[in-house]
Amino acid sequence: MELKELLTYLVNYELDIQANPEITSIEMDSRKAGKGCLFVCMEGLLFDGHDFAETVANNGAAAILAEKDINVNIPVIKVKNTKKALAVLADAFYGHPSQKLHLIGITGTNGKTTTSHLIEKVLRDAGKSTGMIGTIEMKIKDQSFKVANTTPDSLFLQNAFYQMTEEKVEAAVMEVSSHALVQGRVWGCDFDIAVFTNLTQDHLDYHKNMEEYQFAKSLLFSQMGNTYNRSDRKVAVLNNDDPASKVFERVTSAQVVSYGIDNDSDVRATDILIGAQGTTFTLQTPIGSRKVTLKLIGKFSVYNVLAATTACLLSGLDLDQILASLKEVTGVSGRFEPVIAGQDFTVIVDYAHTPDSLENVLRTIKEFATGKITAIVGCGGDRDKTKRPLMAGIAANLADHAIFTSDNPRTEDPLQILKDMEEGVDDGNYVTIPDRKKAIEHAVEKASANDVILIAGKGHETYQIIGKDILEFDDRIVAREAIKAVKK
Repeated sequence: MELKELLTYLVNYELDIQANPEITSIEMDSRKAGKGCLFVCMEGLLFDGHDFAETVANNGAAAILAEKDINVNIPVIKVKNTKKALAVLADAFYGHPSQKLHLIGITGTNGKTTTSHLIEKVLRDAGKSTGMIGTIEMKIKDQSFKVANTTPDSLFLQNAFYQMTEEKVEAAVMEVSSHALVQGRVWGCDFDIAVFTNLTQDHLDYHKNMEEYQFAKSLLFSQMGNTYNRSDRKVAVLNNDDPASKVFERVTSAQVVSYGIDNDSDVRATDILIGAQGTTFTLQTPIGSRKVTLKLIGKFSVYNVLAATTACLLSGLDLDQILASLKEVTGVSGRFEPVIAGQDFTVIVDYAHTPDSLENVLRTIKEFATGKITAIVGCGGDRDKTKRPLMAGIAANLADHAIFTSDNPRTEDPLQILKDMEEGVDDGNYVTIPDRKKAIEHAVEKASANDVILIAGKGHETYQIIGKDILEFDDRIVAREAIKAVKK
């Protein structure tokens, strides 16, 4: 695309050199900025892209998008906000790819990953070609790619959507984090369906308070298209049991469909029975009721299934077809995932890293546990400190034994994190073992038949961040090895 054609999508900019080079790529990373690219200068925490302008110009870049005056011999497009301009230009450069997809976005504190995987499975089982972007991976049909953030930046997203359209993907599902919404990473994404799971305490190191956190989540719904037509219908799917949904319903121009358990909703679960082997409930929808049997366990799983079912119904799928797909789901990596190595007790690895998600998981375990419950819990460093005593208190109150250990301490002192956690515990119903591997081994060694061990916080993650080092660590592998050692 020629530069001047690309610039027709911007309404306010200055162009210092009236040239019209062919733009063959858009890059934010100076190391990737080669011949023919439009290099976008972004000011980050560690680096300022403006400092690399001369280097990329010498390497053959065709033009530079910047917020500051730059003295180079190629065209410089000066704008007030390169982040907003990048979103506009990336969307245009890749041919508005999200408009060619049936795009479903999922936001909320807990349940985003599981809900997105459920929706993607149902769509695939219905014969749809799919793409997915989230915490665990990005998928384009059967290909899987690693991602750095739950929701990548706008340039990555538009390129990913373009690749999906090239591969004839019909529907894409993506997790939308609060950070991404505030930072404008999803600007230019044309969501057809936006799903809200729940809002509980998390990320207050970034958002400062729950009001700001709620505002961040509301952006997904307020940014949905403000037009009404049958060919491009926009729908917000809201959890009617969460008070934040009332706010989101007010800020969105999209039509709203609700789901829930405790309150009357468009899609609702009643008569819920939770057991060690799965969950059953009656599903009520505007098109009829069904008895549902799941291999998934817990009330939180029911919420995820309700959200996924509602989104899939709105995507035009048959109710019985949806339920047939969901009936076969055994779980998602690192989400209430059992570790089985021939032991006579249960070990569950879960991503629960917020007070609400930890409480949900422990209450679910209490529904079916016949032995003692041990909860292994840690809290990440350089993150929301206020949830540390809350999580510790929940673990000590709901489990028979609590073990406080390290999660990803990052640049904080692990012992100080553990002291912060201990402030939330009134009695001595816990032990502190800073080494996570030793904490898991200790729990396994002490386990008796029918006991349940919950290893919370890391889930699917295969690393531990200590200081600035990223070390290999997988709760599932460590637990399996500990079980095998005990059985010898």
